[in-house]
Amino acid sequence: MSQLQSITPQRAAELLRGGAKLIDIREADEHARERISQAHHHAASALDRKAPACDEGQAVIFHCRSGARTAAHAARLAAAIKGQGYVLEGGLDAWKRAGLPVVVDRGQPIDLQRQVQIAAGALILGGSLLGFFVAPAFFAVPLFVGAGLLFAGVSGFCGMAKLLMRLPWNRRAVARS
Repeated sequence: MSQLQSITPQRAAELLRGGAKLIDIREADEHARERISQAHHHAASALDRKAPACDEGQAVIFHCRSGARTAAHAARLAAAIKGQGYVLEGGLDAWKRAGLPVVVDRGQPIDLQRQVQIAAGALILGGSLLGFFVAPAFFAVPLFVGAGLLFAGVSGFCGMAKLLMRLPWNRRAVARS
């Protein structure tokens, strides 16, 4: 297993022109919304089930949105490939800051994480307002949502995200990617 080297967006673009493979490790909904056109999708969550398809000896560049996920999964990513591996410094955000092109599909729903934040915030705000102005029993809503967010942070399982993924616009987004 080799170490993944960190490279700049400009160096990554050069390697892509030379035949390297770019792999986006974000989830399907994120990739569908905004991506580098040459990027192949292989979510980090699927690494244990299946290694990304790469040619023998082909250089592979991994990226996520900010670089945090690729750094967190660097050992697993390095173990999944046979050739030289790289991590795009700063991820998709750095790629865009460097003025390199991205494909944006505004027809896709916003990221699932943001949907969770919006839904949780609305439930907490609404439950709190109803608790103050209608009946104290409504304070159970923000209490329940807060407990769910705490559980999601500790366990890595977010029930609200699982529910939101089942909504029609999110099912279509995942099916298209």
